[in-house]
Amino acid sequence: MVHTALKLIPKTTSVSLSKLRAYIVLTKPRIIELLLVTTVPTMFVAAGGVPSIWLMVATVIGGTLAAAGANTFNMVIDRDIDRLMERTKNRPLATGEISAKAAIIFASLLEVGAFFWLWGFTNLLAAGLAVSATAFYIFIYSLWLKRTSEQNIVIGGAAGAVPVLVGWAAVTGSLSWAPVILFAIIFVWTPPHFWALAIRYREDYAAASVPMMPVVRTFKWVSFQILIYTFLLVALSIVFAPVANMGIVYISAAVALGAVFIYMAIALIKRATAKKAMALFQYSITYVAVLFMVMAIDQVVVGT
Repeated sequence: MVHTALKLIPKTTSVSLSKLRAYIVLTKPRIIELLLVTTVPTMFVAAGGVPSIWLMVATVIGGTLAAAGANTFNMVIDRDIDRLMERTKNRPLATGEISAKAAIIFASLLEVGAFFWLWGFTNLLAAGLAVSATAFYIFIYSLWLKRTSEQNIVIGGAAGAVPVLVGWAAVTGSLSWAPVILFAIIFVWTPPHFWALAIRYREDYAAASVPMMPVVRTFKWVSFQILIYTFLLVALSIVFAPVANMGIVYISAAVALGAVFIYMAIALIKRATAKKAMALFQYSITYVAVLFMVMAIDQVVVGT
């Protein structure tokens, strides 16, 4: 009997760990990481130097909870099409490892926790912005645009741009033109970033009848759209410098990073392949991470 009980312990532990991993997968950790990469440097700019360590920690925790809840709600809504796509067929809701009801409860608790955490440790504006981003992501993008419009990611991408507003509001308790331009930077960065990925997984989206632009338009058309948005992105990154009183460190990085982005977008037009698209997708992540990191460095250098 003792032997039998001992055999059951690792199995139970294994099941628990598997379920925990499944819940973590629901939150889409890699997307959350990208959101936080933009939030923290924004706080440096808002503070004109190094903000309170506790304020940064509190904002990151609240932002993580809000983004995790939004991503979980998204997986609940998309569970039917996730089963049809090779890239997403093993997600916990697609496989049935976690029920839709359990996921909804989990997501709701995350959002409530995010709101009250941010309200308690930052301010009401930051809390309201975080939860409003989730509402926009769920109702405007997931439930409406994603399955009905080729412009889905263009408009829906606004939700992913809100964390910079949250970071700014957490420091200052208000908004101004500088965070609005940061919002615009992430807003116009999202289409070329996501379309490059969608080119690679075009067949997946087509199988699920999701009208991503690479599904309903030619490769060449999408490549030109990527270039247009890239030019706009680089322009906004440069305009941000005088508006936020950024120094030479940021300006130099914005120009250099932008030049590479434009070069890769032009290269995609010249040779439209999935491999080139994925290279652009990977670079777009590096671009936004380094650009925002340099913002923080610039403010520390200027502050000293």
